Amino acid sequence: MKALLVLGLAVMLAPGLAAQQRDSVPQSGDTAEAAELRTMIEQRFSQRVQQELKLTNDQTAKLRDTQERFGPRRRALMRQQMERRLALENQMQPGVAANQDSVRKLMDALTTGRLEMVRIQQEENRELNGFLTPVQQVRYNMMRERLLQRVGEMRREGRGMGRGRGQGMGGRGQRRRGI
Repeated sequence: MKALLVLGLAVMLAPGLAAQQRDSVPQSGDTAEAAELRTMIEQRFSQRVQQELKLTNDQTAKLRDTQERFGPRRRALMRQQMERRLALENQMQPGVAANQDSVRKLMDALTTGRLEMVRIQQEENRELNGFLTPVQQVRYNMMRERLLQRVGEMRREGRGMGRGRGQGMGGRGQRRRGI
C-alpha cells in the first residue's frame, strides 16, 4: 500500500510531463524514494512514447527538449491552481462566512490559471508541430492524458485507504469539489 502511495506521489509531482525530462534531480518536497520512482516512471513513459509513436532519435530528443521547456511552467501552474482550489475550499467551510473579496479573487485567479494552461498547451502544440506528425502529436497527447487520468485514480484510491481528510498525499486536505 505504501509503495502505491509513494508511486502516486512520484507521478503526481510531475504529472504527464516529467515523462520526457532528461535529469532526475529531485524536486522540492521529494523524498529519495519518490524521486527514484518518478525517474523510473519517466523512463518507462519515454520508452513507451518512442515505441508507440515510432519516433526517430531526433524526434525523441526534440520531444524531450520541448518537455523540459514546458514542463516546469505547467507544473508550477498546476501547483498554483491546486493551492487556489484549496484556498477557495477553505473559504467555503460550512457554518463559516466566506470572505467575499477573497472568494472573488480566488475565482478570478483560477480562471486566469486555466487560460494560462491553454496558452502553454497552444505554445507547446506549435512547437510539437515542427517535428511530430499530426497523428503522432494526437497520440502523444492521448498517452499523456491517460497518464494524468491514472495519476488521478491513484490519488483518489490513496485517499480511500484508511486515512482521514488532510492526511492524503501532500499532507493537506486535497479533496476536490469540482471547483
